[in-house]
Amino acid sequence: MLQPQKGRATREPEGSQPTSLQVRTPKTGKARRELEKRAPKIVETGKKTLILHGRKTSSVINSVLSDLYHLKKDSAVKFSRRNEDISPFESGGDTSLEFFSHKTDCSIFVFGSHSKKRPDNLVIGRTYDHHIYDLIEVGVENYKPLESFTYDKKLAPRVGTKPFVCFIGEGFESAGELQHLKEVLLDLLRGEVVEKLNLAGLDRVYICTAISPKKVVLTQCALRLKKSGTVVPRMELVEVGPSMDLVVRRHRLPNESLRKEAMREGKNQPKKDKNIKQDLLRGKVGKINIPDQKIGDTVYYHTKVGDTFVPSKTKGVKRERREARMKHEGNERAPKVQDMLEPKKTKKLKRERRDPTATEDAE
Repeated sequence: MLQPQKGRATREPEGSQPTSLQVRTPKTGKARRELEKRAPKIVETGKKTLILHGRKTSSVINSVLSDLYHLKKDSAVKFSRRNEDISPFESGGDTSLEFFSHKTDCSIFVFGSHSKKRPDNLVIGRTYDHHIYDLIEVGVENYKPLESFTYDKKLAPRVGTKPFVCFIGEGFESAGELQHLKEVLLDLLRGEVVEKLNLAGLDRVYICTAISPKKVVLTQCALRLKKSGTVVPRMELVEVGPSMDLVVRRHRLPNESLRKEAMREGKNQPKKDKNIKQDLLRGKVGKINIPDQKIGDTVYYHTKVGDTFVPSKTKGVKRERREARMKHEGNERAPKVQDMLEPKKTKKLKRERRDPTATEDAE
């Protein structure tokens, strides 16, 4: 069973066959967070597409790969060089694909090639944890590029909009090859999965029509919204291309253990609210925990704000000093530190101001 791959992969030097991937342990927190983003997730947010060329391609395949990159420009990576060592359905021929998938963080790839045995060949595959998950090989026939369609340029699909994907035909439910092709095309064309969608962001439709157990017609149409007199607008389709026939040649399904690991779902259990319960009469009832109040440690004085008394630690300290002074030596006034530091003349003047008869009695 495959496990999430930790570390960073590096490619071997030029001229040698890439037989294995070297794993490096991350040394910084930033590198560790980047690896966590690339690790398999229970809920996928969006899938990037990798577009590759084989050792030999035709003009039709080059145009198909260019149009696919144009349609998925916001979430696609395209390599322009030819790859001699990639053979997806052969043993050992998918090592470079896994390396490029790990390097670009792409989980879907489209590989184009051309040969006498398989002309105008496309291989569409998916990866899990940067290992090949499944493959399907189709041949391209009756291809019409984007430039061959004439329409109002205002209807041209914009980059980043959300498309409709429509599958027409009983073959998508009965034929095993077309069922597999439907899953792969849906992952390739739908883009990022969203919960809510605005009608203003819907401007195109991908229509896949099964005309035989191994042949599908794929075309793209622009979506035009018109007034219908109701809340739901009337929709019209205008073909904007590209258009092609896909003939299924070979396909490889994932093994059972890998499929079970990739299809694992999280537990959709709601969070349990603490101290909250449902009552038939009162509805939702909550309990609030209030800590014990230390009433004895709080000192209050008669300053009222609203309906409560405001505590003051400073006022309580002054009161304690005043009570201690009254108890000192038979209710005599206790000398303060300031009085001890003041000169004698100043003390005498203060005493005369406070009790002028005291000086006369002394004389």
